[in-house]
Amino acid sequence: MKAIIIDDEAKSRKLIQIIIQENCKEIDEIFEASDLESGVALIKQQQPHLVFLDIEMPKYSGLQILEFFQPFEINFQIIFITAYNEYALRAFKLAAVDYLLKPIDKTEFIQAVQKAKTILENEKVNQNLEELKKAFQQLSLNKIALEIPKGVLFVSHDDILLFEADGMYTKVYLKEGQSQLICKPLKHFVEQLQQKAIFYKPHRSYLINLKHLKEFSKNEGFYLIMENNKSIPLSKEKKEEFLNLINDVF
Repeated sequence: MKAIIIDDEAKSRKLIQIIIQENCKEIDEIFEASDLESGVALIKQQQPHLVFLDIEMPKYSGLQILEFFQPFEINFQIIFITAYNEYALRAFKLAAVDYLLKPIDKTEFIQAVQKAKTILENEKVNQNLEELKKAFQQLSLNKIALEIPKGVLFVSHDDILLFEADGMYTKVYLKEGQSQLICKPLKHFVEQLQQKAIFYKPHRSYLINLKHLKEFSKNEGFYLIMENNKSIPLSKEKKEEFLNLINDVF
């Protein structure tokens, strides 16, 4: 971890540095500043994990630190240090990790650092989860997750010929003659793929991929023949809609 000490008193900065070096081995880099302005510049340069910030300093109070940053730049934790208890409430309104009174108690200091470390670790985990979530969202633009007994299949939309309802289950027909029985109703896939125009529901029991439509048959009723030669009935209420679509597009 990297830390910055901002305090106008040299003795105070030295004391904090000694406590860190003797008790907080997780902090392996320490920087110092004697006023808020130089401290802010140092924060922006070094990108620390933790800032020990004195409140009573000339020109600018430590409580004014947020005035120097955009919200997205606050990626560090703050432990306020002061000789006056009256600042406690204001410090915590700024979402400080902790608040230490001078003279500094070593045990309280160590506890504050541990608290900051825990927060930073949790934030890192949450950040990694968000990045992973974005990756899966990107994956979902082109693929669908099919839960099978042995795990989950991630299948490209282009590799799906059609979905067929089977009670509370759905049979998914894939390229190269493969098929999978999924423990979800057809409604689940209709809702999931409703924004994908290439998937069309010609009948209450089927959802097809129009890319794999081979033929429209009027032999003894209206049927859509897929590339795997499976015949899909076209329901009466969908017939006119489908014929109009063909006439408009082709």
